[in-house]
Amino acid sequence: MVRQITADRLANMIDGDESFTLIDTRPEDSFEGWHIRGAKNVPFGPNDDLTEQQRNRIGNSDDAGSIIAICGKGLTSTSFSFELETIGYDDVSVVKGGMEDWSTVYEVVPIDTENDDPVIVQVQRRAKGCLGYVVGSSASGSAVAVDPTRQTDRFKVVAEEVGLTIERVLDTHVHADHVSGGRTLADELGVPYHLGERARERDVEYDYEPLADGETIDVGGVEIEALHTPGHTTEMMNYRVDGEAVLTGDTLFVESVGRTELQFGDEDAADGAEMLYDSLHETLLELPEDTRVLPGHVSVSADGRYEVGSPGDAIEARLGTLRDELELLGLEKEEFVDRLVDNTPEKPANYERVIEINTGQETLDDESEATELEMGPNNCAA
Repeated sequence: MVRQITADRLANMIDGDESFTLIDTRPEDSFEGWHIRGAKNVPFGPNDDLTEQQRNRIGNSDDAGSIIAICGKGLTSTSFSFELETIGYDDVSVVKGGMEDWSTVYEVVPIDTENDDPVIVQVQRRAKGCLGYVVGSSASGSAVAVDPTRQTDRFKVVAEEVGLTIERVLDTHVHADHVSGGRTLADELGVPYHLGERARERDVEYDYEPLADGETIDVGGVEIEALHTPGHTTEMMNYRVDGEAVLTGDTLFVESVGRTELQFGDEDAADGAEMLYDSLHETLLELPEDTRVLPGHVSVSADGRYEVGSPGDAIEARLGTLRDELELLGLEKEEFVDRLVDNTPEKPANYERVIEINTGQETLDDESEATELEMGPNNCAA
C-alpha cells in the first residue's frame, strides 16, 4: 500500500541519515534547476508506464529498499508510486504536497547571547535559505519579527514558544527572491510595520512606518538600532540588536555579500556595488569585531545543500572572523566593484514580479501563484 509522508518527515529522515531511495518524478529541467540532495530523477507523467531504463535507474525492489517519491505537487509521484506497487515494490511512500510543501519546511534555531536578553531566534526556511528572526526581551515579553516569510504562522508560533509577543514587524528591504510576509503578519497582529525611510523611492505603495539611519526601537529594554546600508538595494536597513548582534539582511552573508543588479539593473550594478562597499567598510566593519552577524539568507545550491552550515544549525559568524576570512571584504574598492559586476550569478526566478508584489504595485492572483513564484532556492548572494 502506498503511504503518504509529510515534507517535515522527509527532512527528519534526511537529517537522521535514514536509509531510503528518493525519486523525483518531475521533468529533467525542473529537477536540474532545484531538487533535494540525494534525489534521483526519473521523469514520469500521469499517463506513463515505467520503461526498463527507468526501472534500472530505480533499482530492483530488493536493492532500492524503501522508496520515497516526490514531484511538484504530489500528483505524478502518486501515479508513479502506484505503478511501482503493481510491479512488486512493497515499500513506497509519496511526499504529500511535493516540492511545494518542501519549500515550506522550517527549522527554528535559538541564537546564543551573552545574557538572558536579548532573545534571538533564527527561523530558517530550509529549501530557499531564507532566514528570518524573532528578537525580544524575556523580561518584558516583547518582541519584533524581522524579515518574516509569507508562512506567517511560523513566526507567531516561534514567538509563543519562547514566551514573547510580537509588537512590531520589520523588513530589512524589499525582497526579490520571495514574497514577504511582513505586511501580512503586521496586519494579522495589528502592529506597526517598518521599512527603511528610502523605501518610498522604490514606489512602495502601501503604508509603513519609516525608519531613519541611527533610529532606535526599544523592545522591552532591548535596543534595536536601524543602520542604513545601501548596496543590495537603496533602502536596505540592517538592525543592530543591543550592541551584541547585527541582522544584516542581504548586505553581508556568512559566505558572501549581496548582489547589486536586481534593483540597479546590469547597466548600473557598479553604482550599487560602490554603495555596498561603502556600507560594508564605513558602517558594518566599524562595529566591534565580536558582533554576531546574522544574515537574511544562506546560499542554497540547486541540489539543496547549504553553502555554509546545515539546516538546523545557527547560520552566523563573528564580524572579526568575516573581516579576516571573507575574501571580498579584503578587496580594494575598484576590485570589489569589478568582482561583483563581472561575476553575477543567475538571477532569481520571477524576481521582477516578486519585487512588484513586495512593493504593492501588483497583487498576487492567489496562493498558487505565490508558490510558483518562489519555487527554487534564493540567488541573492554575489
